[in-house]
Order: sequence, then C-alpha cells, then structure tokens
Amino acid sequence: MTVIDDDARPPVPGASGYRSRDALRAAQMYYLQDLTMNAIARELGTSRSTVSRLLSMARETGLVQIQVNNPSERAPALEQHIRRRFGVEAHVVPVADTVSDSEALERVAIQAARTIGPLVDSNAIIGVAWGSTLSAVSHHLTRKLTHDSAIVQLNGAGNTQTTGISYASEILRRFGQAYGARVEQFPVPAFFDHAETKTAMWNERSVRRILDLQHRMTMAIFGVGSMGAGVPSHVYSGGYLDARDLEQLERDRVVGDIATMFYRADGTYRDILLNGRSTGPDLTLLKKVQRRICVVSGESKIHGLRGALAAGLATDLILDEGSARRLMHS
Repeated sequence: MTVIDDDARPPVPGASGYRSRDALRAAQMYYLQDLTMNAIARELGTSRSTVSRLLSMARETGLVQIQVNNPSERAPALEQHIRRRFGVEAHVVPVADTVSDSEALERVAIQAARTIGPLVDSNAIIGVAWGSTLSAVSHHLTRKLTHDSAIVQLNGAGNTQTTGISYASEILRRFGQAYGARVEQFPVPAFFDHAETKTAMWNERSVRRILDLQHRMTMAIFGVGSMGAGVPSHVYSGGYLDARDLEQLERDRVVGDIATMFYRADGTYRDILLNGRSTGPDLTLLKKVQRRICVVSGESKIHGLRGALAAGLATDLILDEGSARRLMHS
C-alpha cells in the first residue's frame, strides 16, 4: 500500500484542492494509522459516508496505490502452470463460476487496470487496441504521471456504418488521461475493401507517421477477439464483417484475432486473406514489442486465446479463473 504525498503529485483534475487534501488526510489515517472510518469522521468533523467517498477518491485518483505482492515462487499453482506451459507472466483473477459474463469482465478489467499501471513508465509508446475488453479496462485506470509518453491506436475503427472515431477515441482518451500521455489516433477503417487500397494508403506520409510509432512501441495492450464470446467482441458485433468475410474466416480456419489481425489455432496467420485488408499491426511486428499484455475474460474465448499463445503474441496474460482452468485442462 502506498499513499502519495499530495505535494509530490500534480493537482487532481476535477477535484478542489481542499477535497484533494481531505482525501489524502483520510487515506493516511486509514491506511497508515489504522484508524477506523468512524474515528476519521470524528477527526475531520464529517460523516462516515463522506470518509468512505474520500477513500474511494484517493484510490481512483492515484493518491493511494494498492499493490499485492505475488512473487513467482509463492504464486498460486494455476499461475505457475500457465507460466511454465505457455511462457507468459500470468495473472489469474479469482471469479466464482456463478458470476455472469459481464460481471466477470468487470472484475478482470479492474485487476487488469491496476496491474498495467505500475508497468507504465515515462518515454513509453503504448499501443492500445479498441474492443469490449479494453473499453472495460479503460474505465478503471488509475492516474500515474509519466513524461513524453504516447498512446497510439493499434488499428482503424471505421466501417460502412460508422467512422468508429468516437468509440475508439474514448478508450484512447482514458488511457492518455490516466498516464498524462499524448494520444495518437489512427483515422482509417478497420478493414479496407481491397488489399491494394491498404498498400497505397500505407505509403501516405500521414499514415506512415502512425505506423512508425507502432514500430517503436514499448508496450502493447489488447484483448482477444472471438465470435462466440459471452460478451461479444466488438469487431464481430459492430458491423465490421459481412457474411462473405465471416465465410472466408471459416474457410481459413480462423479462431480469433488481436487488433483485427486473425490467426489459426496453431498460431499461423501469414496467408489469411482478410489480414491483407486489415489495418491492424502485422503480427510479426507485434511479436517484437517488448511487453505485450493480453487481457481475456470468458471461457468462450479460450480457442482464440490458445491460438494467440501458440503464435507467441503475449508476454503477459490477465484472465479470469474459469478461463485459466479451461486453458490448462482442455
């Protein structure tokens, strides 16, 4: 548990100086002095419910950073098994089997956001994919000040029904706001109609600027797309693929995608036709990024996850307990 002195951090956006200081004082008394909320309320001359709100504010704005140390040698057996079998740093989120898919996603998103934060440093170029999972994660990011960092969109978001700008930009904005980083959008469709169009666009200087940032990424954060997920992947539910596209994916034996780049169960992807029209990052390029954080919620995504691991696309994996068990035992 770390409580950060308010004098050592920038002002909290959207909060008055007095309220920020009250949140800091409440956090110090609660976490460092072991005072009860009733005792803090008496000392601050306020109500217990106000103290509860101040403590929530302290966590949400980064005044308090909660860290659970989990050394590899004492990690739960399931995480150790995943590390040994797949060669990734695993974080298994405890979720009961009775929990709904949407609630499981929310809980995975919360832990993912708190796991990602300490890994983000200054001078970072962080590639972020859009989608249902990353949208959920973006709502729970805690603030951490960095310098000269950038959040770059991994793949275009437009289709025949929408530009996709508002959907993707909100996810990117939350990441940028959390880490004090500039945001670089990628204003192209998710898929071009023709591979030749993509080739031509990739030679444009405005596009090449984003591609250059992607080539220099120090971290990439993404989910796994799957047609059969309990919480449908946005690329499959948002009108990005028509019937012919879906039939082609079936012929190519596709099991999932990362940032709209598709792959098979054995991890192969080079000759999948739709990848030639996708604006997602070449998966060979993605594998060169030093830290690649994959967030997964829902057992129905296991086939897609297994294919991603077979392709070596992740270095870190954050997933729910049920998915972790199925990954190891099916």
